[in-house]
Amino acid sequence: MHPVSAFVVFIMVWWSVLFCVLPFGLSTTYENTDEGEENSAPGAPKTLNMKKKLKITTVISFVLWVIIYFIIESEIIDFRAWALQE
Repeated sequence: MHPVSAFVVFIMVWWSVLFCVLPFGLSTTYENTDEGEENSAPGAPKTLNMKKKLKITTVISFVLWVIIYFIIESEIIDFRAWALQE
């Protein structure tokens, strides 16, 4: 696999995983009414923990990318043959 292709695949996997990881552990100010935040929207997250979520996203993405890379390089699924079919 060409390095640019590998990078593009990693970025695509990373963004997909990020949107899956974002809702984990999320609590809104509406759910935590005991703390009484008056100036925030009810759906606003109480704590986002973005650094932790970005680290988790990167680790999961790297593992998935290695699996995808292995499938492509070992030609378990021959994507080039699919592309040449008419």
